[in-house]
Amino acid sequence: MKASYDRHTDTVSIVFRPGVVVENSEEIRPGIVMDFDDGGRVVSLEILDASRVIPQVDRMEFDAVGRAP
Repeated sequence: MKASYDRHTDTVSIVFRPGVVVENSEEIRPGIVMDFDDGGRVVSLEILDASRVIPQVDRMEFDAVGRAP
């Protein structure tokens, strides 16, 4: 998984399955775009105008909690 914030476009991108081809994208809520592969599985998530909805977006932190399955 890879997460990034692009200051120029004010977009947060979280890629769950790097290297997988996106076949379809759907704006599931205003400003929230999910990308899917050819089997309908989630590939990535984008948050547009991220600084409006995520406090201190340029200081995001991620933690892995628990054990991986």
